[in-house]
Amino acid sequence: MEKEKQQAAEFLPVTGREMRARGWEAVDFVYVIGDAYVDHPSFGPAILSRLLESHGYRVGIIAQPDWKRSQSVQIFGEPRLGFLVSAGNMDSMVNHYTVSKKRRSKDLYSPGGKMGLRPDRAAVVYGNLIRQSYPHSPIILGGIEASLRRLAHYDYWENKIRRSVLLDGSADLISYGMGEHSLLEIAQALREGIPISQVTFVPGTVYRTKELLAGYEIVELPSYESLLADPMAYAKSFRTQYENTDPFRGKVLAESYGKQGYLVQNPPAKPLSTQEMDDIYALPYKRRAHPMYEALGGIPAFSEVKFSLASSRGCFGGCNFCALTFHQGRILQVRSHESLLKEAGELTKEPDFKGYIHDVGGPTADFRQPSCKKQLTSGVCPKKQCLVPTPCKNLIVSHRDYIELLDKLRAVPGVKQVFIRSGVRFDYVAVDPDKTFLQRLARYHISGQLRVAPEHVSDRVLACMGKPGHAVYRQFLEEFQRENDRCQKKQYVVPYFMSSHPGSTMAEAVKLAEYVRDMGFMPEQVQDFYPTPSTVSTCMYYTGVHPLTMEKVYVPKNPHEKAIQRALLQYRLPQNRALVKEGLLLAHREDLIGYDRRCLLRPDGHKVHQKTESARKLPTKKKKTIRNIHQKKKGGPKI
Repeated sequence: MEKEKQQAAEFLPVTGREMRARGWEAVDFVYVIGDAYVDHPSFGPAILSRLLESHGYRVGIIAQPDWKRSQSVQIFGEPRLGFLVSAGNMDSMVNHYTVSKKRRSKDLYSPGGKMGLRPDRAAVVYGNLIRQSYPHSPIILGGIEASLRRLAHYDYWENKIRRSVLLDGSADLISYGMGEHSLLEIAQALREGIPISQVTFVPGTVYRTKELLAGYEIVELPSYESLLADPMAYAKSFRTQYENTDPFRGKVLAESYGKQGYLVQNPPAKPLSTQEMDDIYALPYKRRAHPMYEALGGIPAFSEVKFSLASSRGCFGGCNFCALTFHQGRILQVRSHESLLKEAGELTKEPDFKGYIHDVGGPTADFRQPSCKKQLTSGVCPKKQCLVPTPCKNLIVSHRDYIELLDKLRAVPGVKQVFIRSGVRFDYVAVDPDKTFLQRLARYHISGQLRVAPEHVSDRVLACMGKPGHAVYRQFLEEFQRENDRCQKKQYVVPYFMSSHPGSTMAEAVKLAEYVRDMGFMPEQVQDFYPTPSTVSTCMYYTGVHPLTMEKVYVPKNPHEKAIQRALLQYRLPQNRALVKEGLLLAHREDLIGYDRRCLLRPDGHKVHQKTESARKLPTKKKKTIRNIHQKKKGGPKI
C-alpha cells in the first residue's frame, strides 16, 4: 500500500486528498480527460499537463469522470484559472463505433480495454457537466475531437451538419491543433487577470463573439443556417477552411450563428522549433499508466507505444481521408537526434525492455524535414500539394537525416533492433534517387513484412484520395524486391486497401478485387472508408463534390453497396459469395464468374483455393511463400 501511495505521488494529483498532500488548497487548472491517465508523451494530456507544471501552474487530473454525476468533476473544487477538457487521444465517436455504426466491444484507452467509461461526444458532455457545476469558470476545449469539430462540421453518425463543439459544449475557447503554444498563452492571460471573454488574440484558438471587430481582415464563412440549407455552401466553407490551415498564410475566419453571434477562428499557432520539441519530450514523465489501473488490467493502448519513439509531427503527404492537415498541420516539426537517443537510453532501463524499439516516426515515419525551404518562413502552398499528383519541383527529397538517426539508435547499448511501423510513404521513397534508405529498411528495420498504404489501384479513386497513381506503387514494389534480393531476405509488402472511398464505383471496386486476386493472397483486414470530421474525403462524402475543385464525385453511400465493395476485397470468403456475385453483375463483369483462373467466383459455389494473409506468418521453412506460389501459378514477378 505504501509503495502504491509513493508511486501515485509521482503523478499529478487525481484526488482532492493528493492535492492537499502537496500542500495545495486549490489547483490552477483541472484537466478533464476521456482517456485513462497515462503519463507518457504519446498522450496529449500528459504533455500539456507537464508543460503547464513546468511553467509553475498547479494541475489536477480527472480521468474518465462519471458523466452522469456532477460530483465527478468537483473533486478539486473550482480551479483558480479554469477547466481544460479533452475527449482523449481519439474522437469519442470513432472510439465507440465502427464504420457500420455498430458499437465496438473494447476501448483501448480505458483500463482493461473496458468500453463505456466515457460518453459519446465526450467533449460536449464534459463541457456541459462542468458548466452546470461551475457557471462562471472558464472552460477550454482541446484534443483531437474538439480540434476537428471546432467549426460547423458534417457528423457521419447523425448524418447532418452539427454546430461547433464550442457552442454545444458550453465552453469559452477551443485550443485547436497540438496546443502547446496556445495553451501557455491562454494560461498567462488568465493568470494576469484577463477575463476569458477577452482572450481573443491567441493563435490556434476559436472563440465566440456577438459582433466582429471592425478594422481586422476577417474572412466570413457561409453562415450555419446556409450550411444546413445547402451542401454546396458547406463545400465552399470547407475549401476556405482548408486553404487557411497554415500558420503563416492563414486568415481569421468567422462563422455566423444568427442571434448567437459569431464563432471566430484565429490562424493556427506557429510550429514548434526543434528545441521546443526537445524540451517537451524532456519533461518529467513517469512513462507509465497511473498505478490505480494496475489491478484493472492496465491500459492496452499504452503497450502499443511504450517502446516507440515519436520523432516528428505534421505531414505533407496530403491524403484526403486524413485529418492531419486540420490538426497537426502540413509543416514538419522534428526532435533532435540527441533528444531521441536520450529517450532510447531511458527505454533500455525499463525492466521489461527486450532490446526492440518498436517504432521511430510520426504520422509518416520517413519525413524528417519540411517539404521545402520556404515552409518555415512562408508556410505551405494553400492550393498545391507536395507529392500529388506529381512531386513539386521544390520538394526536398532526402532520407539522409533519418538514416543517420536510425544508425545511431541501433548503436545504443541494449538495443538489438529498431523497427519502423508508423508507416513509410512509398511515393517519397520512390522519388528519392538515393536508394540508401530502402537498402537499410530492407536490411535492418522490418521483420518479414512491410506494411504500406497504396489504398487502391484505380488512378481515378487515387486522385480522389490525394494519393499518387498506381504506377508509383508498382515502382516501389520493384525497388523493394530488388533490395530484398540484394540482402538475400524473403520479405514482403503487405498493402492496406480501402473500400467505398468517394470516387469508387462498382467497376473500380472490381478492379481492386482483381488486383487482390493477382497478389495471390487475401487481406485479412479491409478498411471501409470512414467519414470522420474535417477531412476532404468526408466533405466529398456529404456533398458529392470535391471541395478543392468543386467537381462532382461519385459517392457510394448506400450501406448495401458499401458492403458489396468491401466483400469484393475478400471475395474468397464463403459468407461473401452472394455480395460478390451481386457486385460483379452490377459492374457487368460476368466474365469473372466461371472456372477460369482469372475468375473471382465459381458458378457452382466451389471454393477456390487461396492463401490468406495469416498464412504468411508461418515459419518459412515449413511453407512455400505465397509470393512464390503465386509466381509459379501465374508466371509473373514476385511483389
